[in-house]
Amino acid sequence: MSKFFAFIYRMKYISRWSLMRNTRTENVAEHSYHVSVLAHALAVISRDVFGRDIDPGRVASAALYHDMPEILTGDLPTPIKYYGADIKQAYKRIEREASEKLLGNLTDAMKAGIAAAATDDDEQVCFFVKAADKLDAYIKCLEEINAGNRDFATALKQTKAALDEMQSDEVAYFIENYLDAFNMTVDEL
Repeated sequence: MSKFFAFIYRMKYISRWSLMRNTRTENVAEHSYHVSVLAHALAVISRDVFGRDIDPGRVASAALYHDMPEILTGDLPTPIKYYGADIKQAYKRIEREASEKLLGNLTDAMKAGIAAAATDDDEQVCFFVKAADKLDAYIKCLEEINAGNRDFATALKQTKAALDEMQSDEVAYFIENYLDAFNMTVDEL
């Protein structure tokens, strides 16, 4: 009996932003979905707007599994995860081991296909997943600020700076064409 997908379904029990007061709790499953949608969108922008060679399906698949290790590790807050080089390196090792343990729960027939997405280390694919992850964090910050939660003010600024540092045409295009709608109410949409 393979336990892999039962583990994947447990993502919904892992809360994000644990150091912050949240107006609405977000879990890793919904975050992974949002990152997949955004990563796919950024790859489509790259391919269809800027004429670059990228497979949006491959990017979306990698994004689906990008936080898979958190099923076993939990969501370690960013300030802790990146506190220093030693901690960052140790946590990367823990994440790799967690991924291997989870992928070990797949049947042999499916292991290669799922592992290809879950451990895709192509530089371009990883860039779009990372950019989508930051973009999703930025959108979460906007939602919290719009709900009157000032606890996310610093995170909003830091995340916007990280997005700007990426110097990505795709991220800039998304922000210019789609981001303002996240500040609208449902009636305004």
